[in-house]
Amino acid sequence: MTEIDDDDPTPIDPRLLEILVCPLGKGPLEYDRENRELISRQAGLAYPIRDGVPIMLIDEARPLDQPTDRPTPGPGTPAA
Repeated sequence: MTEIDDDDPTPIDPRLLEILVCPLGKGPLEYDRENRELISRQAGLAYPIRDGVPIMLIDEARPLDQPTDRPTPGPGTPAA
């Protein structure tokens, strides 16, 4: 079970994660803290979390094979 991290700007209550399911596949979700998303491996989708609120709309979900909007460090760029 995912625990709340006080340094996480968008923590997800573990109890909420236990009851939420993917609206498409009705399967379980995983919390991706780094990308601030809820992942449905079954449906291949990542649902965004905005201001601590999971956006559980299929139209708002990102396919897992599509990169996130978050910039990644390029060659020679120090990681944050």
